[in-house]
Amino acid sequence: MNLIRALRWALILLIMPTVLMAAPIRLKDLVEFDGVRSNDLVGYGLVVGLNGTGDGLRNAPFTEDIMTNILERLGVNVTGEQFRPKNVAAVIVTATLPPFARAGSPLDITVSAIGDASSLLGGTLIMTPLNAADGDIYAVAQGTIIAGGVTAEGQGARVTQGVPTAGVIPSGATVEREVDFNFGALSQVRLALRTPDFTTAGRIEQAINAQFGGPVALMLDAGTVQVDIAGTRQRSPAHALGAIENILVEPERRARVVVDQRSGTIVMGEDVRISRVAVSQGGLTLRVEEAPLVSQPNPFSQGETIVVPRTNAGIEEEEGIGLAEIREGTSLSEVVAGLNALGVAPRDMIDILKSIKASGALHAEFVVR
Repeated sequence: MNLIRALRWALILLIMPTVLMAAPIRLKDLVEFDGVRSNDLVGYGLVVGLNGTGDGLRNAPFTEDIMTNILERLGVNVTGEQFRPKNVAAVIVTATLPPFARAGSPLDITVSAIGDASSLLGGTLIMTPLNAADGDIYAVAQGTIIAGGVTAEGQGARVTQGVPTAGVIPSGATVEREVDFNFGALSQVRLALRTPDFTTAGRIEQAINAQFGGPVALMLDAGTVQVDIAGTRQRSPAHALGAIENILVEPERRARVVVDQRSGTIVMGEDVRISRVAVSQGGLTLRVEEAPLVSQPNPFSQGETIVVPRTNAGIEEEEGIGLAEIREGTSLSEVVAGLNALGVAPRDMIDILKSIKASGALHAEFVVR
């Protein structure tokens, strides 16, 4: 196992320089353009045509309400009627309205059950209006659902694969209303960095000014660079951004360590450094076993059966790694080699990194997810 772990880390060290080496990135992948943004849409609708996997209307009365409203709008009077179909389900419909979407453009939508329906497989979404945060309707959705899972069950067992209570409808919505925004009238456009950083913002400013040969861009703060459209000598803001978005810029990245405690994943940035530090790691294992003893009375003694509890408890201390020294690392490869020399599992490594950070020897932002 030690040989396999060593070979694995050796492969990581060979690959890491090529992966983490800084390289120029297109400006469009580093920033968001002011005014060029999407909008979230949401609606409440009804799915029909399910094969007995819909909502139980007694447990989901809102399904009956929306079904009644839809039928009455179609001219069917169901007032006072008692019906309990199992082929309908109430759902929440979500979609994203992309920037500059025009009336008639198709949208992909996601449909999710909100009642106790067991599957949306084979269902059809009835015409559902989709609203934005301002309450206005911007799209209408309808279509057959492609569910993301399947459920099979019998009298004594049930198996589910994936998530059958959610699905998608490709091009299932149509844009009915456009976002009122006159992009062509902008005289200035602000670029919002996805990861604010003064060095990166300064490099973006220099790259844009070098591209147009003049003071076109101005860094306002660590997350914003302002571009003068007139200074680009382009015919419109759209032409100006088209000339800007493919400019290559080398971003500056913060030293960061990200750990996922659920999966035991550890990711380190290129600039992570560790000062010289000594580490000792071990653990305790608590073992509790229950072995109850049943005492039966003699025949015809009219006694009672007594269960006598018996518990075996113990504490085992792992051998641990002793006190190991991690030498100061001046590169990521040296940091990884020093941590790998401890010879512990990834989950134990997360605890060690936490302790090194608390001691002040880990010079990086520590992010726990």
